[in-house]
This record gives sequence, structure tokens and C-alpha cells, in this order.
Amino acid sequence: MDCPLCAAPDCRPFAEVRGRSYRRCGTCLLTFLDPAQLPTEAEERAEYALHRNDPADPGYRRFLSRLVEPLAARLPPGAEGLDFGCGPGPALSAMMAERSFPVRDWDPLFRPDPAALGRRYGFVACTEVVEHFHRPAEGFALLDRLLEPGGWLGVMTSLLRDDAAFAGWSYIRERSHVSFYRPETMAWLAARFGWRAEMVEGNVALFRKPG
Repeated sequence: MDCPLCAAPDCRPFAEVRGRSYRRCGTCLLTFLDPAQLPTEAEERAEYALHRNDPADPGYRRFLSRLVEPLAARLPPGAEGLDFGCGPGPALSAMMAERSFPVRDWDPLFRPDPAALGRRYGFVACTEVVEHFHRPAEGFALLDRLLEPGGWLGVMTSLLRDDAAFAGWSYIRERSHVSFYRPETMAWLAARFGWRAEMVEGNVALFRKPG
């Protein structure tokens, strides 16, 4: 089985957890759910409906600020961005607008606006998105295309740091979480696209596209 991120053929069984089979790539160290067990769009939509990501909720805003604050600190004044995978209740765009950074929202299920993917941006934010990628190679290639030269990509996802604790990791309990990244995977992505990478707040990665 080839890796869905780097296409390397050296993917081996990694873990069996609650009837779900996970594999590990020996090249980029992506851990991913067996493609035969990927959730359907209907299953994903039903799971998202259980989320309560209220844009006015102070706790949710604090959570998003882990990415918003370091990303905003690196942007030139007035930079325009995209909230990629904004979900049913986008809040990040409002938080960035408060800092004078206009943001467009896009989501494959809730805001599927093709025009939003037809241009480039000074920054793209992905909060709790890349773990949902069924085809991460295509997903990250799209993110790279959406960035202007010199633009910033902000990614928030819980990184897999302890392989021995994988079976009990709360992050894999969500049915739509199917791709899991180690710090080495983030480094592989930076090298693949020529991005400059910075890790902040533990599970936030900032990548800058060459200018």
C-alpha cells in the first residue's frame, strides 16, 4: 500500500484499535487509517453536526488564538487570507478581521465555494483540518497552490508524539480523524514544498512559502 502523502510503498501495519486498522509510512511517518475504512461524507457530516464551535464562545476563541495570534504577528498589514475547512460555525475569519486581516471562508461540506479556491492568498489557516484529509498529498498540494509567494500557511492539528500511547489517544476516537502527523512528517512537508517551518504552541505549525 502506497502512502497517501508521499507515495512511498513502504507502509506497514501500525495498530488495530476498536476494529480500525492503521498503517505507518516508513518515509514521511504519516500514520493513516486503512483506505477501506474511511468514513463516508454522510458519516462525516453527521459527526460535525455534534460539534459546538460557537464563534462567540470565549473558550473556542481561546483555542483558535493558539494559531491566530502567532500567524497574525507574522503577516504584513492588510494581508488577505482563507480559512480552509472553516466548518459550520466559522470563527477564525471574525478573529482575523478584528485584527484587520480580511478572510474568506471555505469548507467542502458547509461552504463549498469554488471561487474561493480559484485565487491565491497572503495566508491560509487550517485549524483542525488536515487530520481529516483522505488524500493528504492532494490536500497539501492545494494549500500550496492557494498561497501567494511569501505567503503563510498556519496548521493546527494534534501531533502524534508517543507511538506507544496511540491506542489510548483521544484524537483517534473521532471517526473523521484519519491522518496523523508526527513532527517529522511536518518537516517532510516543509522540505517537499520548500516551505520554511516554525513550530509554535506545540501543535501549531507555521509554514512560509518562498517569495
